[in-house]
Amino acid sequence: MFKLKKALTLACLSCLGAFLLIQLYFFSQVLLMRYVDPQSTAFQRSELLRLSLSAKTLHWSQEWVPLEKMSNQLKKAVIVSEDDLFARHDGVQWGAIERAWKKNQSSSSGKNVSMGLLQNKADSGKIVGGSTITQQLAKNLFLSSERTFVRKAQEFLITVYLETLLPKKRILEIYLNCVEWGEGVFGAQAAAKHYFSTSAQSLSAAQAARLAVMLPRPKYFEKLPASAYLSTRAEMIEQRMPGAVLP
Repeated sequence: MFKLKKALTLACLSCLGAFLLIQLYFFSQVLLMRYVDPQSTAFQRSELLRLSLSAKTLHWSQEWVPLEKMSNQLKKAVIVSEDDLFARHDGVQWGAIERAWKKNQSSSSGKNVSMGLLQNKADSGKIVGGSTITQQLAKNLFLSSERTFVRKAQEFLITVYLETLLPKKRILEIYLNCVEWGEGVFGAQAAAKHYFSTSAQSLSAAQAARLAVMLPRPKYFEKLPASAYLSTRAEMIEQRMPGAVLP
């Protein structure tokens, strides 16, 4: 019995040590991002591998630009569309997660998508989500797309690290430079050039709103630029942009 207890104790200590080492790694990586721009994200690396193994010609576009060289219209559009309380919350919008979860449960499609993503049957492009910009960044930077409790728990911890160690402006800067905007298109600068042949700094309100609406499913909307939902939703976002609060 004593040997069994000792073995269990050692196993628990080993698991705890491994957990702490993993958290130390994520913590140190986030702290480094306070001063150094990330070279790539976990999601980008997985996409690069997928595209490299596919039969398609590999097109990859990303160009880092400082937050101050991005249009305020784009910042406002993304905040309004993705996370309207970004400048005020501590990383998680619990109310939004609860509302999205309830929508999932009552969905006639019966499809439950991670922590509140619901696809409306009337328009396959319409997405309702519960994750904040900080949560999305945490997942894209370090984690896989698998939908498990363990992955979501780790996402929450990384979200805490991001909100604790980085200013809101830095979180938004990294997010806008790393987020996917199409097949092999990453970041605001690449998206502005790809869709409008302009720079992230020169985006108009209408262009910014359109890019913001694409974010939940960029590859889907890239193939359907004439989507009625995309146009209608972009107009709604543009109308709300003047009230957006920037960090």
